[in-house]
Amino acid sequence: MINYKTCPLCNSEKIGSWIQTNDFFLSREPFTLFICSDCGLVFTQDHPDEGSSGRYYESNDYISHNEKAKGFISSVYRLARKFMLRSKRKMITRLTGLRRGDLLDIGSGTGHFLFEMQRKGWKVKGIEINESARAFSVNTHNLEVISPQNIVSLPDSSFDCITLWHVLEHFHYPKAFFSEIQRLLKSTGKCVIALPNCSSFDSDHYKKFWAALDVPRHIWHFSPASFNIFARNSGFQIKAIRRLPLDVFYISILSEKYRGSEFYLIKGIIKGSWFFFKSIWNIKKSSSLVYILNKLPESH
Repeated sequence: MINYKTCPLCNSEKIGSWIQTNDFFLSREPFTLFICSDCGLVFTQDHPDEGSSGRYYESNDYISHNEKAKGFISSVYRLARKFMLRSKRKMITRLTGLRRGDLLDIGSGTGHFLFEMQRKGWKVKGIEINESARAFSVNTHNLEVISPQNIVSLPDSSFDCITLWHVLEHFHYPKAFFSEIQRLLKSTGKCVIALPNCSSFDSDHYKKFWAALDVPRHIWHFSPASFNIFARNSGFQIKAIRRLPLDVFYISILSEKYRGSEFYLIKGIIKGSWFFFKSIWNIKKSSSLVYILNKLPESH
């Protein structure tokens, strides 16, 4: 288990317990989240090290790695994914100003986003830690997907856009990965990162049952303020923020299920609608946020 004596982001000693929760998805084990009172970063304390974390993903219901996951929640996820693929593609086109370009998707899962971009003329590559998900991407979509350790083999300044869709929160060494992203991105390129927002309306409401905590798979729990510090420390600036509109419904449904609610589907949709409605006037309280990053000028 990894225990932090100081804040992993700003090295402050002013860290302390934020919330006690459980791995509701798989093991039911308890975990404690800590918060830094200086920079606001929330992180999973005493989480498994990289070599021991694999067992927390070993489930046929872990949807992003398994196309055969069954059940109602899996069906909802796939329906939402189908809708969002087109939306994500259009977002990338608007943000980069390119109809075609070179794109790297880190944490590419079973490759559906990469395939959508490739289908529209983009040159794409993926990075995925899960061997079966990589194999599915290659065999089903004919994609080029490599394991994370091979990121060093990719040439400098080779991508117009690098995307991480709900991936950064899983990384054991996010600063090291961002050094590689800094190297691989063209000077005018965009880095697009989707993250759960631990200061969202739904997080405030569900507290320890908020499904996007997803301990211990999620190590880092960013708010817009703490992610801004992380980005600047990594040589990037946030140029824009967008929301992922469907995430709040999926997360609310799961959260209602985790807290043992009857009719969790109906309750999740109703509450998700209310959280979404409130966040229209305050995007920084949205369930999930997409951060669009540029390189800082001095890092060109």
